[in-house]
Amino acid sequence: MSRSVSWRRLRVPRPLPPPLADAAVAVAVAVFTGSDAAVNDAGHRQADGVTWLLFAVSIGALLVRSRWPVAVAVVTGAACAGWALYGHIGELLNLPVMVALYTVAVHGDRARTVRTGVVAALASGTVSLVAGIDVAQPQGAPLLEMLWPLVPLLLGEAVRGRRELVREYADRAERAEAEREREARRRVEQERVRIARELHDVVAHTVSAMTVQAGLALDAFEKKPEVARAAMRQVRASGKEAVRELRATVGVLRAEGGTPTGPAPRLRDLTELVERVRATGLDVDLRLDGGALPQVVELAAYRIVQEALTNVIRHAGARRATVAVTRDGGRLVVEVVDDGSASAGPGDGFGLIGMRERAAAVGGRTEAGPVPGGGWRVRAELPADRGAPE
Repeated sequence: MSRSVSWRRLRVPRPLPPPLADAAVAVAVAVFTGSDAAVNDAGHRQADGVTWLLFAVSIGALLVRSRWPVAVAVVTGAACAGWALYGHIGELLNLPVMVALYTVAVHGDRARTVRTGVVAALASGTVSLVAGIDVAQPQGAPLLEMLWPLVPLLLGEAVRGRRELVREYADRAERAEAEREREARRRVEQERVRIARELHDVVAHTVSAMTVQAGLALDAFEKKPEVARAAMRQVRASGKEAVRELRATVGVLRAEGGTPTGPAPRLRDLTELVERVRATGLDVDLRLDGGALPQVVELAAYRIVQEALTNVIRHAGARRATVAVTRDGGRLVVEVVDDGSASAGPGDGFGLIGMRERAAAVGGRTEAGPVPGGGWRVRAELPADRGAPE
């Protein structure tokens, strides 16, 4: 991590804009080519007006090499051929065309480089052959002269390939970073939904039960004070239980690494849950035969039962409810049936959505609907032999 941070802090100099870069290259080439053009071998044609005209054309063309690389290569190549045919000999007179050929390769593609190489090799060989006819203007062997244009082209291909490889690596790194950010956002969203679901289950169930108990205490306050006291004691107990579960849930956010600060509810805790619901006046029959199951499956089953009973208390107007948690082969079947009004349904719909999400999170499914003859049923099937799906 420290090494990556140190690399990020390094400031890479920005390249010059193309016009300035072209001008700088043209000046550098002019220094070397001009010094070679100024002095020729004894016995050969010395620099004159034609020599400097060709020189000016070559250097002027290099000023726009980035914009029109092929045209610049043609112009500088013609000037280099003019020097050879005019009889001016020099080791660095072909430097402008070499720079132009390099630019053609580094700013183009492989097909253009191949075409340019073929044309430049044939032209160089032809010029060498024509100039070599005059004994006074010695040139190298035509076959050897055909090779030197390939050198800057190959160098440009190597540089361009290297740049493409670096860009590809940079693109891969950017894509990987974007994917990591998307995955992080997805996990944060999943955690947010999970925490919201936990808070909804705890708050909705407890507040609904406390509201019913508080209403019972208010009705019995004057005529049946003992019933009112019992109801208020149940309100207090429910409040303490809600605070405990809320602390355990919120503690997940505060604990390093997301380690829970309290045990998650299991199927054995359904007995205590049913007792709290019975205190609201709803007659609940519990049939529990689940056995040992993965923790995530037991938590999902507990929350589904809790939400279903909360909906019964808040919306159904039922007097009796049946909770059955049984094993059916490799499945855990959770069923909550009440005798209330089927038209009441699952309330605002968030509870039913939460039950479906909990079942889907462990690879199960949930369905809910009216019961023939009256009432409402919630049925969930969860995998009993494994946890959350991979």
